[in-house]
Amino acid sequence: MVGPGLRKRGFDLVNFFRAAWRSVRLVGMFARAGAELVVTRPATREQRAAWLHRFCARAMRGLKIEIDVSGSFPTRGAVISNHLSYLDIVVYAALHPCVFVSKAEIKSWPVVGWMTTMSGTVYVARGHGGSAMKAREGMQAAVDAGLPVVFFPEGTTTNGSGMLKFHSGLLAQAIDGGAPVTAAHIRYGFREQNGPDVSVADDVCYWGDRDMLGHIFTFLGLRGVRAEVLFADEPIEFSSDALHRKQAAIEARAAVTALATAHPLGEKNE
Repeated sequence: MVGPGLRKRGFDLVNFFRAAWRSVRLVGMFARAGAELVVTRPATREQRAAWLHRFCARAMRGLKIEIDVSGSFPTRGAVISNHLSYLDIVVYAALHPCVFVSKAEIKSWPVVGWMTTMSGTVYVARGHGGSAMKAREGMQAAVDAGLPVVFFPEGTTTNGSGMLKFHSGLLAQAIDGGAPVTAAHIRYGFREQNGPDVSVADDVCYWGDRDMLGHIFTFLGLRGVRAEVLFADEPIEFSSDALHRKQAAIEARAAVTALATAHPLGEKNE
């Protein structure tokens, strides 16, 4: 039975059964991905990143989530992006094999935590001594392996109404390591109507203290979800080095913001 809260948000019986069916399909995808891990036993970062890429690409197709891309996913160095949802990780991984740098709390997230851990994500524990150095070592190892490293300098997700201040720690580590840093921007929309009470900000973006499992189930019932990813043509040319990390963070945020400003939603940069 669909509860009154879900029904109030435009989550009718059709959405409910769609979400239930997709949940079953998603469990099947995880079973297949887990079996692949057991059989292939990927040992290197490249192999784990390739496994995550295959899994996420299958998930996007299976859930009928369309991804539009403007620009090209960098083949090396760091990629910095705004952060809206757990879905961001799946979208970026579906586009290209890569390694993520994420806050340690993500390890406890249902589904996404398992996926990111098994794929070799570099976790950062804020306030723990040596965490930044470990992150730098992990990032450098990924860059040396020829894999792009993706991280979200806002440090948390938002509803997309505005971009938070960028934290400078990981960015400084990437710059100090000599990796080129490319700006990216992700956003979501609908190709189909999902009801008057359904919105990207509330039903696709995941932020605040919301219940994750409930949000995922609601999200799985949506129709026509579309992700749009914008990549800058060239790495950011910082006016200062890692010693001026605060200024670098300001310039990095401006570069990500500029992508969204230059390309309104739905406009593609062919």
